[in-house]
Amino acid sequence: MLAARPTPGHLAENVMHFARVLRSAGMAVGTDRVLLSLQALQVAGMASRADFHAVLSSCMLDRIEHRDLFEQAFDLFWRDPDLIGRMRALLLPKVRAQEGLTPEQRENRRLGDALFPHPPMPQPPEEPPEQQEFDAALTFSEREVLRKADFDTMSADEWRAARRVLAQMRMVFEPLSTRRSARANRPGRADWRASLQAMARHGGELWDTRWRRPRTRPAPLVLLADISGSMSRYSRMLLHFAHALGHAEARVESFVFGTRLTRTTRLLKSRDPDIAVSQVVRAVEDWSGGTRITTSLHEFNQRWARRTLDSRSTVLLISDGLEHGDVKALAFEAERLAKSCRRLIWLNPLLRFDRFEPKAAGIRAILPHVDRFLPAHNLDSLEQLVQVLARRDEPAHIH
Repeated sequence: MLAARPTPGHLAENVMHFARVLRSAGMAVGTDRVLLSLQALQVAGMASRADFHAVLSSCMLDRIEHRDLFEQAFDLFWRDPDLIGRMRALLLPKVRAQEGLTPEQRENRRLGDALFPHPPMPQPPEEPPEQQEFDAALTFSEREVLRKADFDTMSADEWRAARRVLAQMRMVFEPLSTRRSARANRPGRADWRASLQAMARHGGELWDTRWRRPRTRPAPLVLLADISGSMSRYSRMLLHFAHALGHAEARVESFVFGTRLTRTTRLLKSRDPDIAVSQVVRAVEDWSGGTRITTSLHEFNQRWARRTLDSRSTVLLISDGLEHGDVKALAFEAERLAKSCRRLIWLNPLLRFDRFEPKAAGIRAILPHVDRFLPAHNLDSLEQLVQVLARRDEPAHIH
């Protein structure tokens, strides 16, 4: 039984605050869900805690993977306010724990950060802030833990630290030879024109032979990021990664897709990565919604492939591959995409699981047409991706 039935005014404030906690912890809970919950409580009543829980869960919970997070938030939030200190004591060790966490503890880290977003800050040191380095604030073990932390279960502080590490990451790209050439100091292809000019300056005597080498340019990249509900947390960090790539020396085209395909190349041109990603989130109408991989790939192949792809391009497909519908059409579009580029690299966060097996029909449809199948769930996996982009590898299709 609920300890005390609050007045309608307090009830509305508490339900609204509870929705804010869920939203901060990673659930998509809008104002419409709060209004629906209040209306449902007036109809169903609050005769027991079970009824109250059933009403809120039916109105605010729409994804099965968020059920554990909702249950933990409900148990911690809707209890006697006098236990607030005990709640903080229970949560803080789980927020600080970094290694060997169970799935429930990883959810608690996000939940603890949502329940206590503004902890008391210590007094600033006497030294000026400019003297504090980011790397000096973390020990070696803390940096190692941050590199292996999953994007989906990071706390807000870890998320900000990961973005700073990503901005400092050195991007290296595969050099591709072009038809143009440049002067070289080492022997190779003879530059007869420059050699004859040197002979003319020395009275017709050949003092030394001039050489040329092929010019190189980074392989162009095209990024296709899934922004559906199950991928939004990973896609947001990978958009920061795409921003870093786009401001390096490579030519990068970026697209996001949920229920429709949206080109985001211009939106990511801003120098500030946070502003650039925020522009993408505001401009995309289907962020954290459903997903239609087949329709989105078909639109890209039909409308954008000839504009953005050539035989030297590398495509980064970021998706979990959980497609519902005609997988034969998905296989056709994936094969068409693979034939339009030099390398098709699939980044799938589901590879973070040690026992992952490609059992889903959508994954089996795409997998035969990709050249690399890599994880993309933490900083370590993104560093491995940079190494793959820098290597001159021949396509090696996975069967």
